[in-house]
Amino acid sequence: MTQENIPFSIVEKWLTAWTLSRNLPLPDKYKSGFVAEVGYENQKRRYVFPQLNDDFIELSESINQPWIFLKVCASADELKNRISDKWIIQPQGYMMTCFHPMNILNRSLNDNYTLEFEQYNTTYLVRIVTKEGQLASTGRVVLVDDLAVYDRISTEPQHKRMGLATLLMKELENIALANNIHNNFLVATEEGKSLYQSLGWEVYSLYTSIVIPDNN
Repeated sequence: MTQENIPFSIVEKWLTAWTLSRNLPLPDKYKSGFVAEVGYENQKRRYVFPQLNDDFIELSESINQPWIFLKVCASADELKNRISDKWIIQPQGYMMTCFHPMNILNRSLNDNYTLEFEQYNTTYLVRIVTKEGQLASTGRVVLVDDLAVYDRISTEPQHKRMGLATLLMKELENIALANNIHNNFLVATEEGKSLYQSLGWEVYSLYTSIVIPDNN
């Protein structure tokens, strides 16, 4: 799939899942993209576009307020000569897909850990906690139509390199499969990309964010 052919529907489903995961208002269409009201101190609103086009560039020229994020399925290099210096390009992100079972061997959780499950709207939250109740790893899968969107996957520093993230992903995949959903989607950082690739995920599109920081 080329950068020019990211389906409008995929981006809509992913952003819908992103808002559901955070209990935020569902996104609205904005020209050839979408807008979501976030309301956080360091992220007031986000616009997401499937392609880098005139709608994106014109919007970037009209915004001067800090902490409004513009996001697009394009590389950072494609953006840098088309936006003004007021914008700061964020580290490269990666939209990733896995349309087959993940490459995860059946392994059981160490006796020092236990699993906790929670559900709200169509979001399923899985936590791995220690016997003492300390959070070790956490993540969510959000089901939107035929897509399972994996979100907010993290492991606490002192519990990294113990295979917890892999086990967590397997538990989330089991939830998607139990709901007869086999199409998996997420947005990864550079650090997370290597983990997901080891599990059989593939890069679907580069994904770049820009923001005007608060200089006061």
